Amino acid sequence: MTDKEQKVMIDGHEYLLSSLSDEAKAQITNLRVVENEIAQLKARLAIASTAKMAYQNALKNALPVDTH
Repeated sequence: MTDKEQKVMIDGHEYLLSSLSDEAKAQITNLRVVENEIAQLKARLAIASTAKMAYQNALKNALPVDTH
């Protein structure tokens, strides 16, 4: 084992990546893909939320002014 060998932390336990089964490695890959997808979706949601606020403000500015 070298210090540069990749390790993963799972439920508070550290594992050498090279010691894991192919199935475990595949599941780690799946988790990384899903985590990346979630991050992308959160970014898209933030963009959409910002756009929504801008449209709401534009609508308020487009409404007639109540003079009563």
